[in-house]
This record gives sequence, C-alpha cells and structure tokens, in this order.
Amino acid sequence: MKKQKQKRIPLKTLEQVQKPISEAQGLPNEVYSDPHYFNFERDHIFAKTWAALTYSSDCSSLSYAVPIEFMGLPLMIFRDADGELKVFHNVCSHRGMIVLAEARTLKKSISCPYHGWTYDLAGNLKGTPNIGGAGIHKVEGFSCESHRLREVTSFEWMGIVFINIEGSAPDFEDYIAPLEKRWEPWTGKKGLRKVSVASEGSHMDLQVNCNWKLAIENYCEAYHLPMVHPGLNTYSPLKDHINVIASENMSGQYSQCYTLASLDGLILPQFEAWPSEERDQAEYISVFPNLLLGVQIDHMFSIILQPLSESATLERVQLSFLGDGASSDKYADCRENVLSSWKEVFEEDIFVVEGMQKGRRSTGFEGGVFTPLMDESTHHFHGWLAKRYQDAQTELEDE
Repeated sequence: MKKQKQKRIPLKTLEQVQKPISEAQGLPNEVYSDPHYFNFERDHIFAKTWAALTYSSDCSSLSYAVPIEFMGLPLMIFRDADGELKVFHNVCSHRGMIVLAEARTLKKSISCPYHGWTYDLAGNLKGTPNIGGAGIHKVEGFSCESHRLREVTSFEWMGIVFINIEGSAPDFEDYIAPLEKRWEPWTGKKGLRKVSVASEGSHMDLQVNCNWKLAIENYCEAYHLPMVHPGLNTYSPLKDHINVIASENMSGQYSQCYTLASLDGLILPQFEAWPSEERDQAEYISVFPNLLLGVQIDHMFSIILQPLSESATLERVQLSFLGDGASSDKYADCRENVLSSWKEVFEEDIFVVEGMQKGRRSTGFEGGVFTPLMDESTHHFHGWLAKRYQDAQTELEDE
C-alpha cells in the first residue's frame, strides 16, 4: 500500500516567517484552521516542551483524582498519600479503557471499570482479577511491573501543573529560569513560588472560538489598546508600554503605568522586594506554547490556554496574591475587584481573536505582515513556532 503523503507547510513559507520583522510574513491560514495541524502541534511541538495543563487547585486534596483532556489526549491527575501530584495517561494498560470517568477521592487504588485491573496511586499495577480464569488472579509469565499506568512527566510551579508528554524537555527549573531571573528584582528570590491562591475571587474561565495561537499573539502586544481597551488605555496608555523579548520562548510587553488595586482604602499586600520607585510598573509575558503571565506589585495572574480544537480555546484565569493573609476574608472584596477588572479587559479581547479566526478562512489573507515597532513580540512568537514546525517536518522526512 502506498504511504499517504503528509500535509506540510512549505519550507519557503516557514523561512519567510523567520525573516527579520520588516521582511517577514505571518504563519499561513491552515495552521489556524486545519485539524491536521492542530494534532501536529500537539504531537510535535507541545509534546516536546513544557505545556501548562491545569491548576494545582483542581487537585488539592490527598488521593483526589481528576480526569482531564489535553488536546484530545485523555489524562488524569491525582495526589498520592504524600501529597505528590502525578499525571498519567487515563487508559488501562490492558485494553485501553478509560480508567477515571469523573473526579473523585480514591482510597488506596484505582480500578479499571472494564475488567477490574487495579493500580496504586503510584501507577503500579497491583491486581489482575480473573486473569487466569474465574477466581485465578495471577498467571505465570505475566509481569505486573511491565504494565503500569504510563506516567507523564510533570512539575508544579506557582499553582500551575506543567506536563512534558514526550519526556525529553530540559529540566523545568532551566525552562522557567529566564523568567524567574528577570522578575527577581521585583518579586525577590524564588518569590513567584510564594504567592497563594484564594478559594474565592481568584478564578474564571472564558471559552473563545479561536485557535490558541491567536490568544498568544493578541496578548503579546499593546498595539491594540486604544481600539480594543479604551478604558484600560486611559490609565495604562499605549505610550507607556514597551515590547519585551524575555527569552527564546517568552515575549510580551512591559507597562510603566500600573495602578494599585485598592478598595475603600484597603491595599493588598505587596512584594517586599519590589522597589518603591517602580511600584507603577508591571509586565505581561507569554510563555510559549500556552501560558500567559502578568506580574504587578500586589498580585499576579496566569492564563492557561487549553486548546480544544483548531478553532476553540478555553482560557483559564487564576489570580495569585502575596502570602496567606491576602487570601483571607479581609481582602475578599479587593480580590473580587481585581478579578472583575481583569475580566472586563479579557472579555474585550474576545471579539478580536474570534474575528481573526474568521479571517483565517479568507483567500485574500495569507499570514499578513508585522509592523516593525509594534509587533516585535508577536513576530518573535511566530518565529519560535515556525522553527519548530520546520524541525518537526524535517524529522518526519528523515524517518
């Protein structure tokens, strides 16, 4: 049988994306609208790096298990008796049955509902009922050790669960080091790991009808502020925003005009290391492939982009505050005020990213151009992604 030819983006197109900003074009329409490229990105781009999966708060209790899909892959997360969070492929090693159908508390193990194969909270296969016939639970030559649940490499950071599906990415500490080092003068050493998340006034979800990449692109730049965020532009205007290329896989914008989130004179706790002369400064960084972060003197936020399909994305927003005190009832109204303010801003972006998604169906558009001064951060993201497309397609051709 003749091998089916794989779809691919022409090398010339990918090279054009990676040219200097004044000469470059954007990524072609099909990587935003074709299901093939959605799956390609999952298997050859997301799988090779650290991707944000979900928030730790979704699985905060010991022995609590949660099923979750990542770009169509069935996964599950749970904490063992020692509180360590683990991520596994949510399939039984016997016949590929989904093991966990809904979130629940486990006792000491989890069993497949098909034939009852049982795994402990470390993923080890512990029971194979009737494997040798009725009432015979073991057979010679069958090794339980060889048929455990398949674990996915994971790491918890700042209340976010990251995964590396292929398991070949650099250590997470190295992956996130450029950002921690960049923000250390503001947050203090390892300060990002000291923020806390309140049970109320810290979360919201927004489902948008666009490809995940458009959410990254929009977040990277401030060029759209006057048109899309007229309210925000009055107190954090475009002229006070500067493009940022933070590392190979991070870009965004820096603001010189952040207003403290106060309510009735009550001010949220602040980073102790933050220089007083820089209290009005903030930064908004996209960590490729699917995490958006914002840091201010009195809180942080993160947005996990959960790609649902080539044209749908769930934006999961979480606010983090300084110390346990900021998560108390005393600051409940302040937290709600911060969440409400960001909700207004993020919802204003929805018509833009959805409009760009519709635009990717046009035969009169094929990637567009970048403005030399205003689109540096977005161009950096396009170049990062184009390079990974190029490398992945080359690997497939060499197989």
